[in-house]
Amino acid sequence: MKKMDQKLILKVKKFSSIHEDWLRKRYTYKTIEDPNLKQNIDCIIDDVRVNGDKALIAFTEKFDNVNLKKIGIRLSKKNIKESYNHVGSDEIDALIYLKERISKIEAQKLKHLKYDTTEQGFKISHTFQPIQSVGCYIPGGQAAYRSTLIMTVVPAKVADVPRIVVCSPPTFNGEINPLILVAADICGVNEVYRLGGAQAIAALAYGTESVKPVLKIVGPGNKYVTLAKIAISRDVAIDLPAGPSEVIILADDTVNPRYIAWDLISQSEHTSDNVVGLVTISEKIALDVISLLESIVPTLTRKKIIIQSLSKNGFVLLCKDMDEALEFINAFAPEHLEIMTDKPRNIANKITSSGIILLGEYSPVSASDYFFGTNHVLPTSGYGHVYSGLSIFDYVKRIDIVECSRNKLRSMQKIAKVLANSERLPNHFKAIKERFIDEY
Repeated sequence: MKKMDQKLILKVKKFSSIHEDWLRKRYTYKTIEDPNLKQNIDCIIDDVRVNGDKALIAFTEKFDNVNLKKIGIRLSKKNIKESYNHVGSDEIDALIYLKERISKIEAQKLKHLKYDTTEQGFKISHTFQPIQSVGCYIPGGQAAYRSTLIMTVVPAKVADVPRIVVCSPPTFNGEINPLILVAADICGVNEVYRLGGAQAIAALAYGTESVKPVLKIVGPGNKYVTLAKIAISRDVAIDLPAGPSEVIILADDTVNPRYIAWDLISQSEHTSDNVVGLVTISEKIALDVISLLESIVPTLTRKKIIIQSLSKNGFVLLCKDMDEALEFINAFAPEHLEIMTDKPRNIANKITSSGIILLGEYSPVSASDYFFGTNHVLPTSGYGHVYSGLSIFDYVKRIDIVECSRNKLRSMQKIAKVLANSERLPNHFKAIKERFIDEY
């Protein structure tokens, strides 16, 4: 019997039908983790901490069906150079362009980290120092994103991080996508390891015989990687919990519905766990987009994943007015928000929580992924309420350098005395007073 193709299931919902619990469960402090999954992640991390390379080899053989004992955990310089033989010149040019674009944007941000605050007898120099080592997790397999390598590595290079490590899961034959390796070489990565999942995060955090630990771990991943990063964050800094991709499109009746349909499709083809949604005040737009999806998706090469994603986590939400739409979006805190309305910038000023905001019909998520120069490692699952997207700020420590004159310190004694006494810390004031004891 011929197996029937899965059908796309997507219907219009009204704002009034959305239960508050559906939004609340996205908030970081309300998320209920699967206790069995969390226990499995903790066991993997503990095993790597205790058994080092032996555990990495066992888990990689179990989850990836790859024998690291035979081919090695770390890729050699020869492995990386050979990857150029499998990559076209156009692909290399595209990687170089994206690297240079990200470098330019991040360098502009870096300029704002150094400045001075001065007044008579007093100066604070605001400066920074790079974190000394970072580990970048790059998803592999079907989700082998060389652009993500550039997004995570280039800000670290601009910040002058001296040691940058990359972990990416191997394919069935033990290789890593050659474009990831070429991107790593172009960006100046120091070390590349054939490691994925929670075991890679554990190795980066605690080290093994082959992997020296890092001070901070960045990069997106699946739920196993995300939970592992949260688990090790007690001991090692992480960037943000960045999970499966999300996009919400806010639209009125001025937009071309085909643009909406294709942007929803483009974000649905990552994995079946992606979240995509249209929020609109136009019933016609809502129905037109659903109709277009139903006609376009069955013709696509990645239709199975797209149908699963749209049917499982996709939604079309009809709101009575823009205020209601904004209430939903600010509660949802999407990773990507596309605003396709008559005056998108006016609406953008009312958004309080989103990883990135893209204005108008010609600023699609796909373009932000590849060439705008903004970073596509962004907060998901409601973390946009408290986190920003990855940037150079994640790779540096801000430091204040203070210099005060004798006269200025003398003039501020009274303030110090009042505050020190109010906090019952009298010796704080005495440490200042001692410098002027000859004046009393």
